[in-house]
Amino acid sequence: MPLIPEEPQIHESVPGPRASSAAGRTAPTPRPVPGPGPRPAPPRGAPASSARPGKPGPAAPPRGPVAAPPAQRTGSSQPPAGKAGTTGAQLQLIPAPVAGAIDAADEAVDLLLDSGRAPGEILVLTTGERHPWAAHELSFGEASYWAQHDAAEDVFYADATAERATGRPVVIVAVNGGTDESAALALPSAMARAGTLLIVCGDPQRINSVLGANA
Repeated sequence: MPLIPEEPQIHESVPGPRASSAAGRTAPTPRPVPGPGPRPAPPRGAPASSARPGKPGPAAPPRGPVAAPPAQRTGSSQPPAGKAGTTGAQLQLIPAPVAGAIDAADEAVDLLLDSGRAPGEILVLTTGERHPWAAHELSFGEASYWAQHDAAEDVFYADATAERATGRPVVIVAVNGGTDESAALALPSAMARAGTLLIVCGDPQRINSVLGANA
């Protein structure tokens, strides 16, 4: 059964109480741009979700805040949408071109945080070029990078082939490159790591083709 592409709205039922972090949130999470020099603030001990960077390079036109679905903001429960994965996790596909897959994944992260998800519950994987934040943190050494993973206090960004990246309740895969063979391996692996929700951002035709080949 092929996945039906959806707009970047996160539909999920999250068990247990959730913090209403959406109150007072009026703008997307700022993302400092990685670059040479000292590590961007805030320090590691501070809430790290405010330190997620954007894509390096010329500044993109400012985007307005991404509104989460009203039912999620009010905490109302609603049936999960999308196809269930083999592990029981909800599966959602967000259409995006290869060049825009990381941006779509970042928007999904913002929506999840707005809906009450804790940053440490989210893992973002890429099939092609590393997410800018992963590349930036790896520049300080793998020990420091994986220490952040093990602490599980913030959104973690990794390559889809990184076996050391363990499962989290929510896994987001940005299909931003790589071969069909690599995607064919990455998507089932990501599905196995997702506890309650797997979000795949990329070209729907390619993703359905890859998932169909693994059905």
